[in-house]
Amino acid sequence: MISPRHMIVKTAQFARRNLAPVMRKLGPPPSEQELRVQPWHAANGDATLRVDYDLSPTSVVFDIGGFEGDWAVQIAGRYGATVHVFEPVKEFADALRNRFAHNPKVHVHTFGLSGSNRSERIAVSAESSSVFKSNGNNQTIRLVDIVEFLQEHRISQIDLMKINIEGGEYELLQRLLDYDFVRHIRDIQIQFHDFVEDAERRMKTIQRSLSTTHRLTYQFPFVWENWRRQS
Repeated sequence: MISPRHMIVKTAQFARRNLAPVMRKLGPPPSEQELRVQPWHAANGDATLRVDYDLSPTSVVFDIGGFEGDWAVQIAGRYGATVHVFEPVKEFADALRNRFAHNPKVHVHTFGLSGSNRSERIAVSAESSSVFKSNGNNQTIRLVDIVEFLQEHRISQIDLMKINIEGGEYELLQRLLDYDFVRHIRDIQIQFHDFVEDAERRMKTIQRSLSTTHRLTYQFPFVWENWRRQS
């Protein structure tokens, strides 16, 4: 008579032997971030939520973290707005300048916006380029204090600010909050990133501060969210 323990062992061996090829075919389980983006993709957010705004040819838009400019193309083409694109990686900024050469309302800046003026080393990795990562392809970039930029260019109102700067969003938003400029931005579209130290706590602190002047119109945590001014 086969003991219960022997049956358990044999069942486990059978499962490992027969399920292993299936598991290899299926591949590794999805990462936490892959699970996060599934609802976003289901909502078709890139083609709807990120570009559906009440904008016009008189609107001022900031694209902070321009990369290849696909979002700026949609906003500029759909609304005819003035768009300032900030991209600190020179090769990306040069490509953006060529892409928008025939649109005088799109202004490409070869620097990033932050909480202070300084130089940083950035790990260049396409849309994931970040000063908070390291790889073999590093270069020096220029960061500019966003408050000084606003003052120098006499910008007092922004209709839409998109922020996707791979970890730099915390410092940038805190600077805007400390200077109390957020009340002069109608919509703030943010991608928070979780690979920086204390990311979740810092995100929640910023969200609490934003909630005093803005309200959420959509939120997919650590993917995309939008804050609209309450009045």
